[in-house]
Amino acid sequence: MNLIQSTLEHLVLPPNDSPSAKHPTIIMLHGRGADEHDLVGLADYLDPSLFVVSVRAPFPFQWGGGYTWYDILEVGSPEPRMFAESYRKLTQFMSDALSQYPIDGNRVFLLGFSMGTMMSYSLLLTRPELFAGVVANSGYVPEDVDLRFQWETLAGKQIFVSHGANDPIIPIGLGRRARELLESAQAEVTYREYDMAHQMSDESVKDIAAWLGERLKSKCQMPNDKSP
Repeated sequence: MNLIQSTLEHLVLPPNDSPSAKHPTIIMLHGRGADEHDLVGLADYLDPSLFVVSVRAPFPFQWGGGYTWYDILEVGSPEPRMFAESYRKLTQFMSDALSQYPIDGNRVFLLGFSMGTMMSYSLLLTRPELFAGVVANSGYVPEDVDLRFQWETLAGKQIFVSHGANDPIIPIGLGRRARELLESAQAEVTYREYDMAHQMSDESVKDIAAWLGERLKSKCQMPNDKSP
């Protein structure tokens, strides 16, 4: 499949098993120091009907290679200029991808790891109408950014939160804080803590695959979906 021209480098994996013209979709956002290839291997464990889009962050990571969405002032506080640029490019990319790829707009999920989780939450909380839900791994809700979050429209959104109980990079307390905020907004949150550090484990990937599979099976319709 030819890649669209947009604001961010990315790769796509068409579904292995889908007779539809438009497909349920998962959009993957990697963490600091990685790239668009980092998470795409997860597709082997997910529902074969999914259209997979894996996106590269815009800034080269100066300490260790790969790419980053922003520099960190302290945990929970992104560097404002870089964050604003990443958010702008990511929102434009989402608009282009949703309009130009064969995506079922009623079944679009974000999957982030670490910094990619923070970007996923930022998208969901500012453009909730575009997404059915989020798989949030080892991340946090970015409360210290200059965005207007639409907490009042989050009811019913499907969110899976995975965090390592021994995470030395993003403390488990930030994962628990995310659960608290999302549940207060009436989102449907599945929260899991695992005996791991700053990573995804075999167990967490298995749980994510099962969680996504259940929601695809139920079609997880968006509020504006008029299909029977």
